[in-house]
Amino acid sequence: MSRALYSLGWWLATPLVMAYLLWRSRHQPEYRSHWAQRWGLVAARGDTAPLVWVHAVSVGETRAAQPLIAALLARDPSLRILLTHMTPTGRQTGAELFASRFSGRVVQAYLPYDYPYATRRFLRAWRPLLGIVMETELWPNLCAAAVAEGVPLALVNARLSEKSLRKGLRWRSLMGPALDTLCCVVAQTDADAQRIRALGREQVAIAGNMKFDVSAPAEMLERGREWRAGFGGRSVVLAASTRDGEEALLLDAWEALRGAGSSGSRAREPLLAIVPRHPQRFDEVADEIARRGLALARRSRFGEDAAARADVLLGDSMGEMFAYYAMADVAVLGGSLLPFGGQNLIEACAVGVPVLLGEHTYNFEDAARQAIEAGAAHRVPDASAALHVALELLAHPERRALMSQRAAAFAAAHRGATQRTLALLQPWLGPRG
Repeated sequence: MSRALYSLGWWLATPLVMAYLLWRSRHQPEYRSHWAQRWGLVAARGDTAPLVWVHAVSVGETRAAQPLIAALLARDPSLRILLTHMTPTGRQTGAELFASRFSGRVVQAYLPYDYPYATRRFLRAWRPLLGIVMETELWPNLCAAAVAEGVPLALVNARLSEKSLRKGLRWRSLMGPALDTLCCVVAQTDADAQRIRALGREQVAIAGNMKFDVSAPAEMLERGREWRAGFGGRSVVLAASTRDGEEALLLDAWEALRGAGSSGSRAREPLLAIVPRHPQRFDEVADEIARRGLALARRSRFGEDAAARADVLLGDSMGEMFAYYAMADVAVLGGSLLPFGGQNLIEACAVGVPVLLGEHTYNFEDAARQAIEAGAAHRVPDASAALHVALELLAHPERRALMSQRAAAFAAAHRGATQRTLALLQPWLGPRG
């Protein structure tokens, strides 16, 4: 497909794009905000400070960008960062991560959709000295506009699964030229680099995964410990970043296991905590729990609900994932029990929490394999097996403690990707401030 036909497709799809935003806004009203930004209708900035633009599409990419943004700002005190997203949850996460620590130096916006005029107007308005795209976002018209406007564009912390490679090969006539425009491509692993080369990009550096460099904030760890202190000494099995359909499987398995091994005293039973990946599903999951007659406590109502007396805790908050890990004894990784590709296991390991993985981890294939080899994680076939192994670990504290030590060691051993990436970007960053 030519880029002209691709652009025509965007124009023809405009009514569908608008309808999609309105449909998503039923559960997330934020999708009705900042529409002008999504079509590149922004005023030119009034200052001349050097600015680096970092694009992080949603929550995971925004968290991964945190150490890189911190390193860029530390490198040059005069530098400002434009942080763009495609989702409200990504934007909210960015605000939580950077508003207090780097107030005034990090500004946020939505990246416009990939219309030729919108991408050109976006770049002319912001005038970045370098654009940095996190992980997987590659837009043909944006890449072409960057060349036309003289903005070097880099793809960093890049990952590409086999599934994404097959999709990319079907669109190689667009992806190949887009990759060729980039000033620098930095992959997470050798396997990612090989798959990117298969799309036509010859020069691909490897620096590791910057998610290993994300540090758990001390206040989040303390918050998790405070929550746990209110659970009456109960152990906690955490289902982290669950996706649609996984909660029902976990609740079915939890009811069956509790029925088979109930002690008769809720105070001595482990607590199941479920943290859905997407905030628009919080109420849906709460209804799923309530339909089963299970006693529910919600994070948003701590003080009203008694977690010590609950069967299930619902983590219905954003930006507190490290606190959830800090309160947990074992974590079951969401997105891996059904074919969603898995979520990030590195945060759990960084806190020293043993991780149980389902069969579907293609989004984090290398990290999952390495964690299993290191003894930090264990793969299970389904939700029932995951909870069975979790309860086994709770019943054998010495095994759980060893797995916890290995998880923390695994996370520590893979740090350093941020500094390696920063070194590769030096030619386009100019002199230090």
